[in-house]
Amino acid sequence: MSKSISAANLNIHLVKDDEHSLFKWFIASFLMGKRIRSEIAADAYRVIVEKHTRDTPRKLAACTHGELVKMLGEAGYARYDESTAERLVKLSKKLNDEYAGQVANIRKASESRADFEKRLGAFEGIGPKTIEIFMRDAEEVFF
Repeated sequence: MSKSISAANLNIHLVKDDEHSLFKWFIASFLMGKRIRSEIAADAYRVIVEKHTRDTPRKLAACTHGELVKMLGEAGYARYDESTAERLVKLSKKLNDEYAGQVANIRKASESRADFEKRLGAFEGIGPKTIEIFMRDAEEVFF
């Protein structure tokens, strides 16, 4: 099993009401939630968010499928590149459409932690592992 990579390992400093850091951790958690080595997922995060500055839901949603596949490939994230690229665009669009592009708005719309986790799970490609990874670091910011 690969080691756990935290938000701090990715130089993401989660602070209450810092939407930018929450979104970055959301994307990193999404990438690490797949059956892929965490180091490769971390590299994919760095390529997409840091190198190509797709660090907001609007910027990520504006990417083409091909652009995202290329970015994922650049990081060696080849096994799930097609489905991951598609789901990253869908995730960003859903966040924009249903929560005004803010991870914090998912929390505001939730009655409890369980409801919040259920709402996260409603995003295509987000399952229990991704939720566990995200909550591991975001819990103290949200709850």
